[in-house]
Amino acid sequence: MATRVTSIRNDYRCSMERNQSGKYCVRIRARYPRHGWTLGVYFLASSFDRAMKKLEQALDFLQRNEEKLWFWGVDRAADMGVSAEFLREAGLRLDRRVEFPNRAASLSLPPERNVPAFVLGPVRRGLAEAVEAPRGALVGG
Repeated sequence: MATRVTSIRNDYRCSMERNQSGKYCVRIRARYPRHGWTLGVYFLASSFDRAMKKLEQALDFLQRNEEKLWFWGVDRAADMGVSAEFLREAGLRLDRRVEFPNRAASLSLPPERNVPAFVLGPVRRGLAEAVEAPRGALVGG
């Protein structure tokens, strides 16, 4: 029996940096091809392990709420306060920065599916390397 294969996949780029106060700043840039839009969010965490746990929750939230986020973020763009409040409830903030770090881990998931734990292994390794790398190091993304 053939299974249905979907070529539409949500793409997530994740980066992690330490800020001046020593917290981990995790940025996520989600690209949703069904609606043709991109959403940037970020959050802060006090440790690498907490950042990874929160990243898993954030990716799950972004996957499950694609339609709501699009509705409030694009359809109702005049009322960005509602979209920001919706994100804040999940512990996320809108990331209005245009530039995204070169050192980023990527993953692609079919829309509205759970985030399997095994896909986070390579993301975790990539982010750990990015955090530990010297600031001047250049890596192709």
